[in-house]
Amino acid sequence: MTVAVAAVPSPVSAVRRPRRGTELGLLILAMLVVLIYSAAVQAGLMERITPMFWLPVAVVFAIFLSVHIAVRFLAPHADPVLLPTVALINGLGVAFLRRLDLAAAPPEMREQLSLFTGDAIRQIQWTAAAAVGAVLLLALIRDHRLLSRYAYTLGLVGIILVATPALLPSRFSEINGAKLWILLGGFSIQPGEFAKLALLSFFAYYLVTKREVLSLASRRFLGIDFPRPRDLGPVLVIWGLSLLILVFEKDLGTSLMFFGMFVVTVYIATERASWLIIGLLLFFGGATVAWALGEVIGGPFSNFASRVEVWRQPFADADDAGLQLTQSLLGLGTAGIFGAGPGNGLPYVPQLDRFVIPLVHSDFIFAGIGEEIGLFGLTGLLVCYLLIVIRGLRIGIMVRDSFGKLLAGGLAFTLGLQVFVIIGGVTGLIPLTGQTTPFMSAGGSSLVANWLLVALLLRISDAARRPATLTVGGSVPPPPVSTLHEAPTEVIP
Repeated sequence: MTVAVAAVPSPVSAVRRPRRGTELGLLILAMLVVLIYSAAVQAGLMERITPMFWLPVAVVFAIFLSVHIAVRFLAPHADPVLLPTVALINGLGVAFLRRLDLAAAPPEMREQLSLFTGDAIRQIQWTAAAAVGAVLLLALIRDHRLLSRYAYTLGLVGIILVATPALLPSRFSEINGAKLWILLGGFSIQPGEFAKLALLSFFAYYLVTKREVLSLASRRFLGIDFPRPRDLGPVLVIWGLSLLILVFEKDLGTSLMFFGMFVVTVYIATERASWLIIGLLLFFGGATVAWALGEVIGGPFSNFASRVEVWRQPFADADDAGLQLTQSLLGLGTAGIFGAGPGNGLPYVPQLDRFVIPLVHSDFIFAGIGEEIGLFGLTGLLVCYLLIVIRGLRIGIMVRDSFGKLLAGGLAFTLGLQVFVIIGGVTGLIPLTGQTTPFMSAGGSSLVANWLLVALLLRISDAARRPATLTVGGSVPPPPVSTLHEAPTEVIP
């Protein structure tokens, strides 16, 4: 009797085994880091550690442990590093928000401050909601290729979500000068965070079907093959939409994120560096024109022009327009290598009854925590983000179907780009944006959307790492291929 091996999705997947025990161990290690940080915060802020300091960490650990158990059943072969890394960043965000809640309370009330108050408990609630959303996505989408069947619908939904804040009156959509929200009473949502997932699914499907056309070269210049002029249409359309976002939603970050993730997805699909060059020239050229028009005629361009001026000379108006960036730079500049220590920074000054770093709980949380953990700690934090991006790109390499490759690569790059945009803003590298630090900043839209992003990566990695099935007496044929995007990629020697 002969034993035949079925056609395998990947040479690597044949030897992969579930590593949920590794994931659990890393998750426990991540929560120990958060627990130590929480204890250090109380020691630095109150000069003692209360008996119940561990309670917030225990709550978030229970949430992450629930996700881990769900992954064991829903995606048993998924990447074992993604969940613990995300849990570490999310847990540190909750711990720092708890630190801000304690700092804002009178010193004599800090030891009795309930967990069920302030930004920390709201972040825990949103973490629980995001975890439920991620588990539901894993349960509903058992094959990532299912998304490609609704690609055009998802593309339309994504465009509607992006455009809605720009079309609403300012009182229903504008916060801090950027029209990124839908505000109804006490409820607020940032639809662009969810639009990126829908648009990425559409981009991946569209580029799989158009990959051969977009890969054709017209001329070679300085060793780089450039596409034919008539193939620039899709990039020009997305470029125009990104500029409309820049002008009418008054936000550089969202504009850069949507255009950047499309251009990079084109690059992944075609492997043509010329698309990156064209994309950079188009975006920075359009942004420069928008800034120049804002300087000359104002109007819808004025907000972007003012942000550019603050970026160029933040200390020229340090008490008003440049206050956010100035305080962010001062906080990071005084941190040094190891920072002031957890709980010893000055994001909040009780004598002034205000936060020295504005929006330290959301847009500028990176500057606030950076003041206390210094360059050394921030480097470790950035390495965690880099690890998520690298694992996402590795998932794209491992999975065999073209749609999964583009989707995983696009998801990983989008997360990395969002980190770059927000950190670039708070450090003065680029003008300030309305983006939030993924998994750390207070707020629900970004947290839920990014957990859904991680759930998609887990789903794709489960397909990529799933081992081959052994059969007796013959091989099991691969599943039928009904569309181009479901066809496996082939390596031609």
